[in-house]
Amino acid sequence: MMGFWEVTLSLIGGLKYTCLIFALTLVLALPLGLVISFGSMSKFKPLGYVVKTFVWIIRGVPLMLQVIIFFYVPGFLLGTPVLSRFASVIAAFVINYACYFSEIYRGGIESIAKGQYEAGQVLGMTKSQIFFKIILMQVVKRILAPMSNEVITLVKDTALARVIMIVEVIQAAQNFAGYGLMWPLFYTAVFYLAFVGILTLVFGYFEKKLSYYKV
Repeated sequence: MMGFWEVTLSLIGGLKYTCLIFALTLVLALPLGLVISFGSMSKFKPLGYVVKTFVWIIRGVPLMLQVIIFFYVPGFLLGTPVLSRFASVIAAFVINYACYFSEIYRGGIESIAKGQYEAGQVLGMTKSQIFFKIILMQVVKRILAPMSNEVITLVKDTALARVIMIVEVIQAAQNFAGYGLMWPLFYTAVFYLAFVGILTLVFGYFEKKLSYYKV
């Protein structure tokens, strides 16, 4: 009979992959999402249409299916695996979340009054100076709540990695089903709640720090 600590250690082992998928996705998708948002807002209409269509496709296809596509389709086309299981998960997650983040960025940037851009121009600032010194922190303040929702969703979406047999925390718990144990699956809720609780405190801290930006 599997003991409590043996199960706990196994789930912690799976949690390492959960945290790694979460961290890599966040680090790579946040800047990529900003780049995609600039593309969707481009005044060069063909580029804007292409980027918006790409975002529409990625947001419309389930993430689980995207993970499967990244892992299996290149192998079918080329006759040999291109990405490892873990690399396929990261690629799918990064592109998926970058597209979601891009829409949040776009909404935040477009919500800033044009007068603030004009004020920066009057002061002789370049477009990049206006964006980074005047606009960016106001955008961060406005998008913090929707961004926190996406980040918390990402924590739970990491469980989709098990579709190609990445042993994250849910898969680690399911492995015990072969021993007739179901409680480890419910026990994973403790890990997710702790993870989300920490993120909630972090986002609450940043909301207070940015409270002086009145929106």
